[in-house]
Amino acid sequence: MSGVQLAHLEAGSGPAVVLLHGYPFDRSMWREQIDFLSAHGYRVIAPDLTGFGETVAQTAVSEPSGPSTILKSVPPKESARTITTMADMARDVAALMDKLGIADATICGLSMGGYVAFEFVHMFPTRARALVLAGTRAPADNEQEKQARAQQAEQMLAKGMGDIADASLPKLLAPRTLLEKPAVAGQVREMILRADPKGAAAAQRGMAARRDYSDDLPGIDVPVLIIVGRQDPIRPLADAEYMHRGLSNSRLEIIEDAAHMTNMEQPQVFDHALTSFLQTAIQ
Repeated sequence: MSGVQLAHLEAGSGPAVVLLHGYPFDRSMWREQIDFLSAHGYRVIAPDLTGFGETVAQTAVSEPSGPSTILKSVPPKESARTITTMADMARDVAALMDKLGIADATICGLSMGGYVAFEFVHMFPTRARALVLAGTRAPADNEQEKQARAQQAEQMLAKGMGDIADASLPKLLAPRTLLEKPAVAGQVREMILRADPKGAAAAQRGMAARRDYSDDLPGIDVPVLIIVGRQDPIRPLADAEYMHRGLSNSRLEIIEDAAHMTNMEQPQVFDHALTSFLQTAIQ
């Protein structure tokens, strides 16, 4: 185990739902879902995954601060080849659940969070009551995609997150979101800009090294909700349909007027799909 203690937000009571953010974001992307789910009878846990937000992916001293655990440390020198794998993140999520006394939960991941969800259900099959896979896919990266991740990791270490934020927004958000919801675009941009380049680079390498989850699909026997934005160029509908065909107990929800950040672009639609699924999946 990596031994990282995850900063997190906890709200509500009832069946547990763990929200795993995408890349290179933090738990604040789930603000709408935290409020909605906690008000509708669910215990919501939203961690900052290893290397992101208030979680420091190094040796740290933890101090309780309200419902969250805030980690403080002075990051040591980091090798340019540091990697945080999806399995590392899944172990840290399981350790957080142990700390909170949660035996099992619905694991909801968007994009990179979906890869962590795949690892979690593989490593801890009895602890996932259901899965929600949003804007993610099962196959591993091909060589071209691995090279692109390596180049982006070097770019962010050399220049910071500014250029990446500018290049990413048109892919992360649908044109209508960019035009009509400047506050959402601003929040996404701010999350990228405040991401730690070292933590983000380590996670990029971890995503490049992730295994192919395609062979896992037939063996996942918990209910699964697959969510995809109709206009997502990063993880398009074909990726969602591939998982839907491979998972025997899955439901596919296509969200219109959304790209990659479905939960932020169309929160009401996302929340309705999520709660409708939870009402039937974990009773």
